[in-house]
Amino acid sequence: MSHKNVTIDPRSGFCKSNSIFYSKRKLCPHPPNHSLDVTTFISSRAHHGKIAFIDASTGRHLTFSDLWRAVDSVATCLADIGVRKGHVILLLSPNSIYFPVVCLAVMSIGAVITTTNPLNTTREIGKQVADSKPILAFTTRQLVPKLAESTLPIVLLDEDEPSQQYVKSAKILTTLSEMLKKQPSERRVRDRVNQDDTATLLYSSGTTGASKGVVGSHKSLIAMVQIILGRFNLTEGDHRFICTVPMFHIYGLAVFALALLASGTTVVILSKYEMHDMLSAIEKYRITYLPLVPPILVALVNGADQIRSKYDLSSLQSVLSGGAPLSKEVIEGFVERYPTVTILQGYGLTESTGVGASTDSLEESRRYGTAGLLSPGMEAKIVDPESGEALPVNRTGELWLRGRSIMTGYFGNAEATANTLDAEGWLKTGDLCYIDDDGFIFVVDRLKELIKYKGYQVPPAELEALLLTHPEILDAAVIPIPDKEAGQCPMAYVVRKAGSSLSESAIMEFVAGQVAPYKRIRRVAFTTSIPKNQSGKILRKDLIQLATSKL
Repeated sequence: MSHKNVTIDPRSGFCKSNSIFYSKRKLCPHPPNHSLDVTTFISSRAHHGKIAFIDASTGRHLTFSDLWRAVDSVATCLADIGVRKGHVILLLSPNSIYFPVVCLAVMSIGAVITTTNPLNTTREIGKQVADSKPILAFTTRQLVPKLAESTLPIVLLDEDEPSQQYVKSAKILTTLSEMLKKQPSERRVRDRVNQDDTATLLYSSGTTGASKGVVGSHKSLIAMVQIILGRFNLTEGDHRFICTVPMFHIYGLAVFALALLASGTTVVILSKYEMHDMLSAIEKYRITYLPLVPPILVALVNGADQIRSKYDLSSLQSVLSGGAPLSKEVIEGFVERYPTVTILQGYGLTESTGVGASTDSLEESRRYGTAGLLSPGMEAKIVDPESGEALPVNRTGELWLRGRSIMTGYFGNAEATANTLDAEGWLKTGDLCYIDDDGFIFVVDRLKELIKYKGYQVPPAELEALLLTHPEILDAAVIPIPDKEAGQCPMAYVVRKAGSSLSESAIMEFVAGQVAPYKRIRRVAFTTSIPKNQSGKILRKDLIQLATSKL
């Protein structure tokens, strides 16, 4: 964007003539070469000999040279079996040192990576497979049964030989360890990949309703890598990050599988989050940066005395929180108990490829409740949801974002795309926010109705649809209720059919049997009717008020 003839208030970043807020952060020039894929962009920053990834539980590691060789070998094998530009590859796996290898190899040949949560049920994964139509899946032996309903050829990520145990019905093509033995071929067929091509297809509930595939381009990922590198000064000193967040999620993928590789930093990977494992790994590997979600931070504050007497956390310099805002009490409590650690926050969506705004110093984080300043190159508008008017500083409306890292759209869903991205490239975030005199964003509420359970998105509409399939349920509504540990929990209001004596626990069990653990309903209340407006939309605000008045 050229800022010619545009007068921008240096303090807030707001421009009166077009009602746009501009970022105050320094922008890194975007690579001008259009024929560039994100893998090549990252690998061009060589960090030979240093360790890229360490598996916290086994101590196994990959140096940067091992990593790029592995990426080339896997890419060569994929090309040999006929994977081409535009083909979708599914990755169903817990965090591992090979997770980034698969992502980078797939994207390097112009194919598209789609990831999914290992906690999802066979049914949920089946829906994603039907929508994204992958031609191949990478998964672990233990997770093969979750692909039981598909006929996808599978590459096993586990080390040892394919056993016959789960493999009877599954179509096992080969193992990753076989692929890694392949000599990378310089002569392989390579499609030209450019920055506008699709690189990722990450499933998110979006601003409303059912899960949708968010299309991320090579350009949006390259822009995000630069934003993340710009946030941290990693050139000086020996920095080590620990990966506590899932790599299938945009937070984990953008930061750990991509951006940090470009900085030459070592990343220690936890295959799944467990407090003791995390703390032991921080001590053992002298971790300096700890990215996490708010529930983990709350646990660190609450258990501080015990934790500090048991583990040596003296290497820690910063914690980076994302997924939901931190309260003043939590920030103060953390600073008091861990005085040498800086606390930083980030705000973003799958649709913005991660960080849209962040606090990059303790001083910035101490503006309590803020999501931070706009990321470099990001523009924002605050739009009145009723009138559509763009608002100035200190006025609350829906936050719209525009920048290089914004998604291309929702996969195969023109209607949802048109509702979320306007013709000028503005992403409607669904968050009600205001921007203060100094350019700091404050999230006030969500226009969208997602429930955030421990940083995971739970779409109420999906749970409501499931409840309505129960023969004794006439109507249902699902709302978030505040929870100290999880942030929010799903609660259901249920209208039983006449004569039914269906119990709360029976309803919770009915749902639990069909969804991932984080989507389970934690409380049930019975009611005679669900409040709705004239167009039939559930009045969740009324139910939330009712529920919180009884807490």
